[in-house]
Amino acid sequence: MQIDLAGKNALVTGSTRGIGKAIAQGLVQCGARVAVVGRDLQKAEEGAKALGENCRGFACDVSDTAQVARLIADVEAAFGSIDILVNNAGITKDNLVMRLKDEDWDAVQNANLRGAFAAIRAVSRGMMKRRSGRIINVASIIGLIGNKGQANYAASKAGLIALTKSVAKELGSRNILVNAVAPGFIETEMTAALPKEARDALSGQIALERLGTAKDVAGTVAFLASDLASYITGQVFVVDGGMVM
Repeated sequence: MQIDLAGKNALVTGSTRGIGKAIAQGLVQCGARVAVVGRDLQKAEEGAKALGENCRGFACDVSDTAQVARLIADVEAAFGSIDILVNNAGITKDNLVMRLKDEDWDAVQNANLRGAFAAIRAVSRGMMKRRSGRIINVASIIGLIGNKGQANYAASKAGLIALTKSVAKELGSRNILVNAVAPGFIETEMTAALPKEARDALSGQIALERLGTAKDVAGTVAFLASDLASYITGQVFVVDGGMVM
């Protein structure tokens, strides 16, 4: 069996770099056409061009629900439909809870949680009419276990998991599958800058004794977007090398 997404249109928020970029690349490799979304239109268009002539770049600040609604409308107009929505965009503004500012709490909730809600609300109309769709929310193991200095981020990701389950129940009768992926520690520019001792300490907490890659997350997303996952909804797929276990 192979993952075949030929003829499917996907939208991936936060896909100009990191995990989102890998997800977009993975979906294209499986045959999908992808709308690359980032705050910077030029970067989004460059990313889309690198993926292939059928892909398009779009700019959106996902913390602005009006921009999200316009994004969904623009992508549907350009592609005809959105078959796969991947809510990947997110930010961090870390601090100990006693020092956490209201604006930093709100910024993280708006980008990580409200943005996903707005995208789901807008895309669900078309999916319900077609009685088909895949919605995949990129959460985090921090939403399951918490973390010092990340109360706002943990709350947003835990909320995203709860949103996933609720929407899965609402849309299941229309054959719209809604799942979440919760990555653990993934190789990024930030983790690459960590000293060897810190990286070794992280790896020591992981059963596979290594950090994950963006491709590890992208493979799970591609699976959930495909017909191979046609009887899976409302689930959280932890991609952490066995850390939370």
